[in-house]
Amino acid sequence: MKTKKNNNIMTLDQFKDKHYGKRGTAKREELEDGYDHFKIGAMLHEARLEKGLTQEELAEKVGMAKSYISKIENDVKEVRISTLQKIVELGLGGSIQLSIKL
Repeated sequence: MKTKKNNNIMTLDQFKDKHYGKRGTAKREELEDGYDHFKIGAMLHEARLEKGLTQEELAEKVGMAKSYISKIENDVKEVRISTLQKIVELGLGGSIQLSIKL
């Protein structure tokens, strides 16, 4: 399977730098403070881009609909840990590390 590289695609950090400024600026820190609630989708998006995959290509690799991948990335749909593990391991060749901090 060939992967498509789109030079117009930017990483999440590049997007945040461009539209919210560098870390440490007031606008960027306000964004980062509200970021935790959708972090899983954003991390999945970032990992997919790093692998040079489209949502459609990732979905095909794991046997899911492209729309489902999109909903996870855009925090429209919550994802079970087992499903996320399948996406990360089978689709991206990675692993999930989970920790609980008290």
